Amino acid sequence: MTNEETTKEEIVNADVAAVIPDAVAPVTATTEERPKTRNDFSGRRDAGKKKGGSRPFRKGFERVKPEFDHKIINIRRVARVVAGGRRFSFSVVLVAGDRKGTVGVGMGKAGDTALAIEKAMRSAKKNMFKIALNKKMSIPHDVEAKYSSGTVMLMPNKSRGLIAGSAVRIVADLGGVKDITGKVFSGSKNSLNIAMATVKALKMLKTTRTHAVVLEDKTNK
Repeated sequence: MTNEETTKEEIVNADVAAVIPDAVAPVTATTEERPKTRNDFSGRRDAGKKKGGSRPFRKGFERVKPEFDHKIINIRRVARVVAGGRRFSFSVVLVAGDRKGTVGVGMGKAGDTALAIEKAMRSAKKNMFKIALNKKMSIPHDVEAKYSSGTVMLMPNKSRGLIAGSAVRIVADLGGVKDITGKVFSGSKNSLNIAMATVKALKMLKTTRTHAVVLEDKTNK
């Protein structure tokens, strides 16, 4: 190729580049200048690692244990008739205790389940009481109580564990009561009535010394 032909080719390329800047033949990009695609992770710190996985454990972080254990014994949807129709809400019966001799039963009602449980928990904390237990965390004597249609009887049994069912077992377990036998004599299966009857029976308990004095007075008469 002569110098004259080279000059003509340069002039033509210059004229085309002036009209269409991108018309010039592209230069092949090197590996370093090549733009990264979505799947190119060569420059990232987590290159070669799988996505997902658990978060790293933070030192000094401990999960706070709640003050009282709780258990829901009954949850149901109730309806209230108003002028525009029926309004639905949730009713929750909850038992809370520390398993060390303190227990309470609460009830809450709200349009949301979480709010109803929160209300029931506040009510249970408000109604908590201390159970008169002996050194072995058992009841000192037999006791029977009736609440509405629920009748419950509690009897101590030595080294046989907690033998009870229904709401009686839940109340006794969260209250920390051990080695007792619970009987439900009523035909009602209402969890609230049985739980309240159990609470009433536990409130009737007296210490061993006081109970012995009462028995002695009865025998003397």
